[in-house]
Amino acid sequence: MSAESASEPLLTVANLHAGYLGIPAVRQLSLTVAPGEVVALLGPNGAGKTTTLSTIAGLLRPISGTIRLGDQVIGGQPAYRLARLGISLVPEDRALFGALTVRENLRVARSDRPLAVDELLQVLPELEKCLSRKASVLSGGEQQMLAVGRALVSRPRLLLVDEMSLGLAPVIVERLLPVLRRIAEDLGSGVLFVEQHISLALEVADRAYVLNHGDLVLEGPAERLRSNRELVEASYLGEATIDELNGAAAPGG
Repeated sequence: MSAESASEPLLTVANLHAGYLGIPAVRQLSLTVAPGEVVALLGPNGAGKTTTLSTIAGLLRPISGTIRLGDQVIGGQPAYRLARLGISLVPEDRALFGALTVRENLRVARSDRPLAVDELLQVLPELEKCLSRKASVLSGGEQQMLAVGRALVSRPRLLLVDEMSLGLAPVIVERLLPVLRRIAEDLGSGVLFVEQHISLALEVADRAYVLNHGDLVLEGPAERLRSNRELVEASYLGEATIDELNGAAAPGG
């Protein structure tokens, strides 16, 4: 990720309140993602991570706050319209068509300017051997790779990935998560992903945000958070405020 792109956010979320039936599961959340940047959204179960992705993707209307894609306000727009603007979501359940082959699943996702299969295979070469197989017979790792590939067919400006590692063995996750870095570098997409494997997520990400009970409790460069693992653990347990955590994590602190 270049310094120039980092100064021009692709996604800007400001003071977001989001949830269900008017009850916020996320409060006053602010975050950014730049083109070509990989950002992790971490936190324990129930922290509000999926709610955040669903709201950015247009599956939920924000209660309040602002969501921008570039200079365009997009909060509250429906998912199909946001997809046309360049936002792709890989949902937690993958949502594949099990009776269709890998190639057919990719074809279903074609847009006005689709990523050609050969281009996609340059980013996700592991899919090549699976093109003629039905999605239902793929391994869990292959299914997750297909879910990511299908999201990439539309050449997204912003890729949202919810729990890429769900139900997968750690050794498979170690192979899958670096794909997000490859996507950011090869396609220039901004990537915001939710992940439970903290150490692996911080190896892949440029920056990370940690939610707990709907509140932002820690944020910073992934490298800094990797070297202050106790701060991340404390943020999961709710044992310190964001000011205390960020102050302790600051250089020389």
